[in-house]
Amino acid sequence: MTEATWNEATKTPAIDWRMSAALENVPRGDGDVAEVTSLAAAVRAWIDLDAVHKAAATLTAERPVQLDGVSTTSFAGEGIAALAERLPASAQPEV
Repeated sequence: MTEATWNEATKTPAIDWRMSAALENVPRGDGDVAEVTSLAAAVRAWIDLDAVHKAAATLTAERPVQLDGVSTTSFAGEGIAALAERLPASAQPEV
């Protein structure tokens, strides 16, 4: 009999910050048009929003992302904040 070994890498796959994602319910100019970009760029854009727009925003990823054992493609509010906490420095823009 073979014993399975589980570690953090096995339980939670790495987030692909380059996958496509849409940030929606965020005003852009005179309209409310979804922006399709990378997951990292969408999370960075959400970070820069004011509190009212952060609360209204939704983020939809191209593929499921697993956070705390739950896999989903749609995030809002605290879900996007959880992604922002995991955004690696390598995915953040240079200042």
